[in-house]
Parts: sequence; structure tokens; C-alpha cells
Amino acid sequence: MGRRAVVLVVEDEAIIRMNIVHVAEDLGYQVLEASNADEAIEILESHDEIRIVFTDVGMPGSMDGLKLARAISGRWPPIQLIVTSGRDVSTDPDFPVHGRFIGKPYMNGQIAAALREALNA
Repeated sequence: MGRRAVVLVVEDEAIIRMNIVHVAEDLGYQVLEASNADEAIEILESHDEIRIVFTDVGMPGSMDGLKLARAISGRWPPIQLIVTSGRDVSTDPDFPVHGRFIGKPYMNGQIAAALREALNA
């Protein structure tokens, strides 16, 4: 089958993060985890195999998920972005041009569909 695609999940709520990780692993992805944008940047700097970042918007730290997505778009343009929030942020100026938005609350099937779509982009 070859190498598994690598997904970085950035979510400060541990239970929500664990669920997203579980869905991604069930689909066959290798998953890395971060609880905030600062951790995510550190992981991105040391893992060039990451193909998808799934990030929540509301997080503690030096930047929220939208600013993280914007930073990733600028620094690592090939990485596909999935952004999630309880409010629709898809029209926010910081929303990545090629990003995908999933509104909370979401179902596992929505996570799976967004991951498959991002990988095939």
C-alpha cells in the first residue's frame, strides 16, 4: 500500500482531539497531535511528511486556528487545511483560500469525508 498519509490534528480539547485522531487512524492515516498552534508549528518544522492539518479555531496560545492556517498556507503551501469552529469562519479574511470548513458540532462522517477530500485534492 505504500506510506500512509500523515495528518496533524490541532485541538485543545483532549476528548475532541482523541475522537478526530480515532477517525483519522480508522481511515489509515498516521496521526500527529498538538494542543495549540505553537506545538503545531514545532511539529510542522520537524515533520515534512505532513499532508493535512485539521485545526480548531478557538485555542489558547500565541495564535488561533485561523492564524495557524494562514501561517501554514504561507510557509507550507502543499499542506491541505481543514478548519473547524462553532461559528462559520469561512468568510474570515484569515481563512485559507484552499481550506475546508467544518462547523461544530460535527459527525465523524464529516471528519472522514473532509480528510478524504483533502487527501485527494
